[in-house]
Amino acid sequence: METSTQEAADDGIRTFPFPVELSVGGVGMQIGPMGAGRTWHADAPLDRVHRIDFHVVLLFTDGPVRHMVDFDEYEATAGDVLWIRPGQVHRFTRAGEYRGTALTMQPGFLPRDTVEATGLYRYDLPPLLRPDAPQAAALRAALAHLRREYEDSATLPPNLHTSVLRHCLTAFLLRLAHLATSSAEAARRQADTTFTLFREAVERDFATVHSVSAYADALGYSRRTLVRAVRAATGETPKGFIDKRVVLEAKRLLAHTDLPIGRVGVAVGFPDPANFSKFFHQHTDTTPAAFRAEMR
Repeated sequence: METSTQEAADDGIRTFPFPVELSVGGVGMQIGPMGAGRTWHADAPLDRVHRIDFHVVLLFTDGPVRHMVDFDEYEATAGDVLWIRPGQVHRFTRAGEYRGTALTMQPGFLPRDTVEATGLYRYDLPPLLRPDAPQAAALRAALAHLRREYEDSATLPPNLHTSVLRHCLTAFLLRLAHLATSSAEAARRQADTTFTLFREAVERDFATVHSVSAYADALGYSRRTLVRAVRAATGETPKGFIDKRVVLEAKRLLAHTDLPIGRVGVAVGFPDPANFSKFFHQHTDTTPAAFRAEMR
C-alpha cells in the first residue's frame, strides 16, 4: 500500500516526496507564499526533522528565522535565499515567522542539460545565500515572473504552459546558480585568508598556545569558522594542525639538540615531563627517548 511518506532505512527520518497533487495543473513545481502553517503534506509538521526528495527555494522578505539544514543552523533574514536540495534533512523553526516566496520543484521537471547548467545537485554549495541589492532585485523579478506564469493556467494549453514554466524556472535558477557559485568562491577566498592568519598565529605561538578557542578568540573568528577554514585548506582540524606543529618542533629539538627531554617538553609548552611524553607518544607511537635514540 502506498503512502505519502517513506521511512529512511538507515536513520528513520521521514522522507516526503513532491506533493504533485497540490500543484497547478499537476506540473512538477509549485510557487506561492511562505507561511508558518505551510506543510509539504498534511502529516509533515514543519518543526520536526524530515527529509524531502525535491528542491525547495525560500526567498525571504522578513526575518530573522533559524532553519536547520543537514544539522547546521542557518539564520535567514529579509533578502536572503535558502536552497534545500533533495535528500537533505531540514527543520523549520517552530516559532519562526516565515515570510516570502517558496518555490518547490520535482526532480526531473527540467531537462538534463539545464540541471547541469544550474548546478541543481551541487551539494558542496552553501544552502544560505545572501545576494546584494541588484542580485536580490533580479531574483525577485525572475521569481515574480515565474509565479505569474505558474498561476496563469488559462491562457495556454497545458503542454505550452509547462514549457513556459520550464523556461522561466531555468532563467531564475541560472541566476540563483551564479549567486551560489560566486558565494562559494567568496567563502573559499575568506577561508584562505582565515587559514593564513591561523597558520601564522600557530607558527608564532605554538610553543605556548595549544587551544583552538584561544586562537579563534585572538583572531576574532568563531571556533566553527576556524574549523571550516582549516579543514578546507588542510583536510584536518585546527587541533590536529596545532599538534602536528608541536610534534615537529619537538622532533627537531630531540634530534638536533642535547636538551634534556624535560627541557624539550617545556620548549613546546609542556612543563610536566609526563604530559609531554604522553602527548608525544600519542602522536608518534614512540617515546621521546626512543625517538632521540633512533635519530642518533
